[in-house]
Amino acid sequence: MILRHVGLTCGSEENSDIFYKDLLGLTKSEPKALARELAKAIFNVDSELVMINYRDEQVHFEIFVTGPDGGNSRKIAHTCLEVDNLEGFLEKCRGLKVDVTRIPKGDKILTFIKDFDGNLFEIKER
Repeated sequence: MILRHVGLTCGSEENSDIFYKDLLGLTKSEPKALARELAKAIFNVDSELVMINYRDEQVHFEIFVTGPDGGNSRKIAHTCLEVDNLEGFLEKCRGLKVDVTRIPKGDKILTFIKDFDGNLFEIKER
């Protein structure tokens, strides 16, 4: 298993840049919009979200700019893991009664699981 990225929230793009770009020295991508429909399906957040990637060769943070109140922080925060055999992993999840959600996105299907405390994990196949 490989840790692919960590999705977190930040109140502003400026604060995000200071921490992830200036302090940690990561490269910033252009902000992208996550469509309202996808934000609702993935995070149960009923609004478009601004997402910025900060990364280098070993680290990748997916930052969602939530505004100063940060009201959706708990819903959006997630960790992305990469597994060798997605279907085998999901079968194991179901056997252990772990919540699995599959969401269509264009020609792909996004896969998320939640642990028993509601922590969200995105699962990708290597």
